[in-house]
Amino acid sequence: MKTFALTLAAALLASGPVLAKPSEPESFRARGVEDEVIYFVLPDRFANGDSTNDLGGYPEDRLVSGFDPTHKGFYHGGDLKGLTEKLDYIQGMGVTAIWFAPIFKNKPVQGDPGNPGSFSAGYHGYWVTDFTQVDPHFGTNEEFEAFVDAAHARGMKVYMDIIANHTADVIRFAENEYEYRSKGDYPYSTRGGPGGAPINEGFDPKNPSAENWARLTDPNYAYTPMVPEAERDVKVPAWLNDPIYYHNRGDSFWVGESSVYGDFVGLDDLFTEHPRVVSGMIDIFGDWIDRYGIDGFRIDTAKHVNPEFWQAFVPAMLERAEAKGIPNFHIFGEIAYQTPDAVTAARVMAEAQLPYALDMGFAKAAQLVASGKEAPQVMADFLVQDVIYPGGAKTATGLPTFLGNHDFGRFPMFLREYAETEDRDELLARTRLGHAMMFALRGVPTVYYGDEQGFISDGNDQLAREDMFESRVDAYNDNALLGTDATTAGDNFDIAHPLYVLIGELTAMRTGSPALRRGLTTVRGFDHEGPGLLAVERHDEESGQRVLAAFNTSDQAITRDIEVDYGARMLTSLSGECPATPTAPGSVQLTIPAFGWAVCELGAD
Repeated sequence: MKTFALTLAAALLASGPVLAKPSEPESFRARGVEDEVIYFVLPDRFANGDSTNDLGGYPEDRLVSGFDPTHKGFYHGGDLKGLTEKLDYIQGMGVTAIWFAPIFKNKPVQGDPGNPGSFSAGYHGYWVTDFTQVDPHFGTNEEFEAFVDAAHARGMKVYMDIIANHTADVIRFAENEYEYRSKGDYPYSTRGGPGGAPINEGFDPKNPSAENWARLTDPNYAYTPMVPEAERDVKVPAWLNDPIYYHNRGDSFWVGESSVYGDFVGLDDLFTEHPRVVSGMIDIFGDWIDRYGIDGFRIDTAKHVNPEFWQAFVPAMLERAEAKGIPNFHIFGEIAYQTPDAVTAARVMAEAQLPYALDMGFAKAAQLVASGKEAPQVMADFLVQDVIYPGGAKTATGLPTFLGNHDFGRFPMFLREYAETEDRDELLARTRLGHAMMFALRGVPTVYYGDEQGFISDGNDQLAREDMFESRVDAYNDNALLGTDATTAGDNFDIAHPLYVLIGELTAMRTGSPALRRGLTTVRGFDHEGPGLLAVERHDEESGQRVLAAFNTSDQAITRDIEVDYGARMLTSLSGECPATPTAPGSVQLTIPAFGWAVCELGAD
């Protein structure tokens, strides 16, 4: 393991000026967004560095503090101190950027009083009440600063998960109904529908002027919003407590206008068209850049916000980052869908002028292809769509790619379902293949915490948010992990785990190759029926490097002749087995083992 760590460190330092050096901690700022390897973590589920904050300062009642380490939907005790103490472990995989779920102060517990089983806690961070401070379950603002400083001292970037679509569920409706009420049925101009009393005279939601928005004074157009006395001042900054800054139209049903104007599972939906909301959110998140020098934002529920908001917000954040000396601030939006295509992401990015998005299409293509459920053509067809992103195929190199996550479920779970197998050896082999694809194909590889320890998950959401430290959740502890005899009942920070080692090797491969970090893609071959071959060539114009990456999704070895650039005269293996030379100008014969891959640098002489 010591030899591997030294090899990885050497690769990280030898691959050019884009990489940070321990003696030059500020040099990490020069890395482009395409040069990162991201690790995504839920702080509550990672490491408990300070057990005194487990209750978050609340009374010892699970429905008040939200702390119950035996329940998958409550706080378990992980915190920023624990995350900071595990930076050696994270960096040991070659990770260069850490993205973590929101750490802002949350409403500890939410649920329906009439349904006791509906209660769960804000351990995930998406029920924000105070956007200016760290949730006390995770620590303090000072501990956040210490975490950022510690990561930066190592040359690692820090990406915050932010929310502008909604806050915690505080607003109630006097009608005690929450079905979505449309703008046609309930316009802003009358109270309770077209036949109601006139209100907000002269207001036009499409007029962006301050004078126009000053006419919006009555929030009772669809429902009668009310805030319980105990929560009247719970939100920070204080302007967030005024119902006028929320849509108040009831719960979204995820299509049509409700997708933008409805409450996200009851969470209070911000009136993001309102100039006060726009300026307020710019102030809130700009302040985190100013104070802590963070390096990027993952934007939650981006497609559920009107595009004009992002058109104002994104340039403002990039300007704040530039003023702070952060030239490559990485902004990527969550545009949720589960189909192997680029159309939805490209459309929303174009409408909202978002620079990047989490690559949902890649995740689904990888799940379908690495499992063998669909032919490699699915991934090939997906990759040729890169040209439709705003900015073209170059934009695709900056999209964070992933295999599974905290919302949809873990990658091995999809493999198990799609391949219809419980064979742990096969699932491990297919999981390895998926990671090889993620690191060799275009985009910014994003490892979901625990994947490197063989976590498999029983489902999505809460079932895919296991503890890395000793877990007390039965639904986690009964899982057989991949590549190990361990379970989540013990801690899982094994640097000898085969997936941890593999990710480190793949990270070193990618870090040392400009073509794998920045190169555009030419599809060189694929099987269109059943499992089999996928082959692409990556070319980085600036360095001139070309790399052939080929994958075998079948359970049998395959030998294929694959087209390559006619200037290729020799091959050097970056991962897997590569022949020394082409078999003929423009053609290379590869033999790839079952569930295997070959990543070969193409040289001119």
